[in-house]
Amino acid sequence: MRVDPRTDSQLLQALRQVAPGTPLRAGVDDIIRARLGALIVIGEPSTLSFLFSGGMRLDVPFTAQHLYELAKMDGAIIVNTAGTRLVYANVQLMPDPNIPSSETGTRHRTAERVAKQTDALVVSISQQRETVTVFIGDLRYQLGEISDVLARTNQALGTLETYRQRLEQGLTRLTTLEFQGAVTLDDVVVVLQRAELTTRVAAEVERNCTELGEESRLIRMQLDELLESVPRDKAAVVFDYEATAEAKRATRALEELAALPYQRLLELEEVIGLLGYQRDANPLDVSVVPRGYRVLSQLPRLPEPVVRHVVKHFGSLDATIRASHRELEAVEGVGAVRAREIREGLRRLQEQNLVDRYLQL
Repeated sequence: MRVDPRTDSQLLQALRQVAPGTPLRAGVDDIIRARLGALIVIGEPSTLSFLFSGGMRLDVPFTAQHLYELAKMDGAIIVNTAGTRLVYANVQLMPDPNIPSSETGTRHRTAERVAKQTDALVVSISQQRETVTVFIGDLRYQLGEISDVLARTNQALGTLETYRQRLEQGLTRLTTLEFQGAVTLDDVVVVLQRAELTTRVAAEVERNCTELGEESRLIRMQLDELLESVPRDKAAVVFDYEATAEAKRATRALEELAALPYQRLLELEEVIGLLGYQRDANPLDVSVVPRGYRVLSQLPRLPEPVVRHVVKHFGSLDATIRASHRELEAVEGVGAVRAREIREGLRRLQEQNLVDRYLQL
């Protein structure tokens, strides 16, 4: 499976430093507009000094204008780790020539070797191609045109909206079946697949937002709204239907679900196995009983610890629905007021679910 390098935590942090809206990106954009090249090293000057030859010590506050002016000179520009001060300019860098490099240009080759030899973030700006390449450790990433990244992100956001709608339909149907006591393993697997796919598309949008910086404000607002309840619902479904009913096993199943390659995620037997059932079982023939985590978590003002106590006490959603006021009141953390709220809340959920199902028909 092809791994997106932007998932690396170091590179994500580097992208945040050079994203639109940052002083560094403003300076980089000025350099590109002037058709200049530059080699910028961001790190602790004292630990990088063994690479230096020549240059001028400045130690002045970092500004985009200063960076642009210094780029008119030959040599590298050294910025402190915090990105707040321009420490050196016109520096000749001498990294270990034995470090392998796949780059062809002198500036990019030096940048790659410095990044591999140190913990510094190195930004190389090509004068001819007008491109910006980020090097950190063994990673190399070329920044895309903002318009291209925006187009890809909006396309991914449209896909996310479609996946979120399909997930909502699946969850509504699952709730109906749970109140009817007619859930099959197939219903559970379909919802989990949709929830995980929604999560992954959202992660793609989030990665792009990191590169877009301040250009992603509206996209982030839409992303937060679309993803608001997905992690909670996905976890609740696993805790409702994981075969062993053990919290540690359910948590591990969630982690294994997130780690599944895309093609394996689409295979029913893979998700069935994660939930602790026989992989060769026909999911349409296996009836399963919800414990009630997801439905109870939808009730207002019902804390998660109380939800766990109720589930542990009654063992299933059906038993909770059938419980009397006195039986609910006896559960740890419930009491008379919450017992009434749980009974009324479950009744309202059943009525709302009927309305939602009708609107989806």
